[in-house]
Amino acid sequence: MDLAFLHPLYEHPGPWASVYVDTSRHTESTAHELSLTAQALARWLAGQGADEPTCRAVREAVEDLRHSPEPYGRAMFARAGEVVLDPPLLAAPPGSSAHWTPLPHTAPLLELAGEDPVCVVAYIDRKGAEFELRGALGSREAGQVTGQQWPVHRGGTADWSVRHFQLRVENTWEHNAAEIADALAVCEEETRADLVILVGEQRERHAVRERLPRRLTTRVAEASHGVGSRLLDEDVERIRSEHVRRRADEELERFLAALAPDEEGQARAVEGVPAVVEAAREHRIDELLIRPGGPETRREVWVGTDPDQLAMRRKDLRSLGERHAWPARADDALVRSVVETRAEAVSVTAATADEVPTGGVGALLRWT
Repeated sequence: MDLAFLHPLYEHPGPWASVYVDTSRHTESTAHELSLTAQALARWLAGQGADEPTCRAVREAVEDLRHSPEPYGRAMFARAGEVVLDPPLLAAPPGSSAHWTPLPHTAPLLELAGEDPVCVVAYIDRKGAEFELRGALGSREAGQVTGQQWPVHRGGTADWSVRHFQLRVENTWEHNAAEIADALAVCEEETRADLVILVGEQRERHAVRERLPRRLTTRVAEASHGVGSRLLDEDVERIRSEHVRRRADEELERFLAALAPDEEGQARAVEGVPAVVEAAREHRIDELLIRPGGPETRREVWVGTDPDQLAMRRKDLRSLGERHAWPARADDALVRSVVETRAEAVSVTAATADEVPTGGVGALLRWT
């Protein structure tokens, strides 16, 4: 996940109000419930020591969601009476929450606003195809392609003229499948979609799939709905979830391979908070792997004003020349570090292996 959008949060000192609002339940009383939630979140922040202007800014921002409710939720990060950043969420948080901490509590975003596989859904028949772009926040039309319109249906006898006609039908199908595949490849490239889903009869799906570029081979899925039907949201979500799980498994495989020492005894990955903190301090992290909820993600570390000023103990931070130090969650401190060093971060919760990395925190390194 590219976390560059979080950079404005680290241009100002804390403390920060970090709020996660669940808006996934939509009823007639949603507006009233959001108003009550806004008041409760402001009270929670005040109880943790937040200043009144910041509490008010959060309350008003949450109340504004009544007019344009998000499908899943929204995160808000505020300080000094101003909401600095409020990204929409791609998954509902486990209830609304508020935190008043020295660093913004950004680690949950790896799951709640993380990977959002965008799908190009192609509804295929023998005459052409319609394309639809589907993501967590909705769908939109993405174009269409019309192939040759005649002949497209077979005859039913063995007469020579009928066999000749059937050959022309086969040629029409092949021509149309090639045109659909070409247009679909262009659509995928222009929209930067992560997945291609083929919907239609089996023969038409297969004809298009075998003509797609090789670069799309591992990113194509099929749905066995009849011609003309629209893919249900639950079908798209299932395919998207399978893609996220495969990506998480691939990241863990790459991480485990990098943990193994090379011929010189050097590993290109580390795990556990102390080792990852050391790598972050030296700007060596290429990709941060976090399993939110892992036993070490909440571990206390010490941070200074700059992203590379972090250590396991306060005295270690002072030995680096930092006079001011504050305690912070390990995951939030590491996220700040990778944002400011232009590294990436990924949640591996979806992966099948549930004990890697150790403690829930690991990193692939830029150098050993």
